[in-house]
Amino acid sequence: MIGVIGASHPSPAGYRLAVEVGRLIASHGAVLVCGGLGGVMEGACRGCREAGGETVGILPGDDARHANAYVSLAIVTNMGHARNVILAHTAAALIAVEGEYGTLSEMAVALKLGRTVISLGAWPGLPGVIYVEDAATAVRKALEFSEFN
Repeated sequence: MIGVIGASHPSPAGYRLAVEVGRLIASHGAVLVCGGLGGVMEGACRGCREAGGETVGILPGDDARHANAYVSLAIVTNMGHARNVILAHTAAALIAVEGEYGTLSEMAVALKLGRTVISLGAWPGLPGVIYVEDAATAVRKALEFSEFN
């Protein structure tokens, strides 16, 4: 599973980038895991599902109906932001697209766990993060450092 994390309210370019990341994840036969809500999460799920892939949304609330329309499997946690830890443990690698403090927390937990974290415009300058410029490179690196190698 490749995690996609990022802004709840991304820029238009960030949303398009998330869609492209999702499409590429599906094209490699990987499963996309995310927080299951809107913004980057919706864009990535949309791209993945449109390309025939599967998506898992780890939701912060207690109602699967809050998942975005492109989530294949919704996991309700009723844990709020604590669900970020579950996402970091579940993903073999994380790709961050833009993002705020929730994204930063997911990146930090993943790094603490020794997971690969790739950034597309999220939190510049963090030690241990791989910074890339395009979706294809992000997905390729996520796959290189994951079980899909």
